[in-house]
Amino acid sequence: MYYYEPAKGHGLPHDPFNAIVGPRPIGWISSQDAEGRLNLAPYSFFNAFNYIPPIVGFASVGRKDSLNNIEQTGEFAWNLATRPLAEAMNQSCAAVAPQVDEFALSGLTPVASRVIAVPRVQESPVSFECKVTQIIQLQRADQALVPSWLVLGEVVAVHIAEHLLKDGIYDTAAGQPILRGGGPADYFELGNLFKMARPQVNG
Repeated sequence: MYYYEPAKGHGLPHDPFNAIVGPRPIGWISSQDAEGRLNLAPYSFFNAFNYIPPIVGFASVGRKDSLNNIEQTGEFAWNLATRPLAEAMNQSCAAVAPQVDEFALSGLTPVASRVIAVPRVQESPVSFECKVTQIIQLQRADQALVPSWLVLGEVVAVHIAEHLLKDGIYDTAAGQPILRGGGPADYFELGNLFKMARPQVNG
């Protein structure tokens, strides 16, 4: 077994942590500041954390424009990053000034949401409109703060392209989600699907 303690370094060409905890869904987050300037950015630390009410969250490693915007407005949208939109998604992660609109930079179309003021990505087949529930600065085991923030939001509206609903059930594979791997440029598409029912407890 290869062993290391993260605080002392991993001793490998690339940190294996992201590759072990992966592949991960992509938090493709649209936001806007108090003046209405738009931002669109992908985050590799993203997931769903609760069912009722539905809560999703992403971590901003460093104080980025999305975090600043969300602190100002209390809203954001999550947009499904798909294989056909992979290049556009990648363009939206460019390190540009806050006043640069990543929708325009990526050739994407902002479309009005129904509940929140922040627009969604029109080209994305699934979007969540979210209102912030918590913003938590992360800390080490010794309680020392680190420059990363977990942004959690309640999903208050959902948009799904109708072709992804098969007999009323969302078809995950048909959505063609792309997933973030651990290498500096690694992404995944969904592979083989298998089903496994939960065990039934007798008596």
